[in-house]
Amino acid sequence: MGGHHAQACYNPARLWTRSAATTRHNLGFEVLEELGQRHRIAPRRSKFRAALGEGVIAGHAVALLRPSTYMNLSGESVAPAMRFYRLPLTHLLIICDDVHLPPGQIRLRRSGSAGGHKGLISIIEHLDSQSFPRLRLGVGEPPPELDQVAYVLMRFRREELPAVREAIDLAADAVETWLGEGIDVAMNRFN
Repeated sequence: MGGHHAQACYNPARLWTRSAATTRHNLGFEVLEELGQRHRIAPRRSKFRAALGEGVIAGHAVALLRPSTYMNLSGESVAPAMRFYRLPLTHLLIICDDVHLPPGQIRLRRSGSAGGHKGLISIIEHLDSQSFPRLRLGVGEPPPELDQVAYVLMRFRREELPAVREAIDLAADAVETWLGEGIDVAMNRFN
């Protein structure tokens, strides 16, 4: 299967259903879930240490990859999938949380650093490149008294949920635009 590959960073012990139980770290999975519902793509098999769903979005063959590794080992799932599908890095879109953006905000980038995100660090190390697109969803910064790791594993506060749900839908729209119209159009429309 040629085409594109979207992958979300998350931690496997957490559910990826669209509910108030969703943790900040699993926001990327929520976007894949939304895309899967919109386009009838379900994770049907286990491959590359991940749940894998294949289908078509915006006329492009896609693989939606949900790693079963911990966040900081995401590259162990992504790199073998990229080799298997023989895709250029420009056809990879990593969807992840970002503590530097407020809840509800999304940011699409063509490439860049990991910004301290352990999942992105692993992916960059395993691909030996940071030249791949990523879609970040804001989860907000932790309060000063809270460790960042503990914070991203927490559920969203009730008052944050409307913005988070809207961001999930907006991020899914951004992925569809990235696939159908390209990254420049998607960045101009959604950033």
